[in-house]
Amino acid sequence: MSSATLSKYDPFARLLHWLIVVLLVAQYVVAWTMPDIHRGTQPVGLITWHLELGTAIIAIMIVRIVWRFIRREPDVVEATPFMRQVAWLTHILLYVLLFVEPVLGWINASSRGWSVTLFGAIPLPPLSATGSALGHEMGDVHQVVAWALLGLVGLHVAAALFHHFFLRDGVLRRMA
Repeated sequence: MSSATLSKYDPFARLLHWLIVVLLVAQYVVAWTMPDIHRGTQPVGLITWHLELGTAIIAIMIVRIVWRFIRREPDVVEATPFMRQVAWLTHILLYVLLFVEPVLGWINASSRGWSVTLFGAIPLPPLSATGSALGHEMGDVHQVVAWALLGLVGLHVAAALFHHFFLRDGVLRRMA
C-alpha cells in the first residue's frame, strides 16, 4: 500500500496522541528532577507537579481509550503477520501501562496521606488507606513500571522510525 492511499488518524486522535507524548516527556523530566520521596516527605513543588501530570495522563488516557473504541482506525498497513502481532501487542501494552502507571502512583500517594487532584482543582478519592503497606509497595512497582513504559515507548518510536526510513510505507505520517 503506498503512502498516498494510507489514511491518517482523525485530528482528535492525533491531538490525544501528541498530548500524551508532551505529558509523558514532562512527567519523566519532573520525575528525574524531583527530590527522593521518603517517610515524611510532603507533596510540594515538583512532587505536586508529578502528581498533577499523572492525573492528567489518566484523564487523557480514559478519553483516548473511549475514542479508540468509538472511532474507526486508519487503513491497515501491509505487513507480515508477525509485524502485525508485535504492533498490536505494543499498542495494547502502551495503553495499559499509560493508564496503570499513574494509577500505581496514585495508590502510593494515597498511602502517604497525600491528596490527589485532577488539574489541581478536582479532588480524587484515595485509592489506598493512609499507611497501607500495599500502597507503599505500589510505589516500588510504580518505579519498575516507569522503566518498562520508557522501554516500550522507545520500541514504539524505533518502530515508527523503521517504518519511515527503511520500509518507507507512510506509517509515521498517519500520526502527523
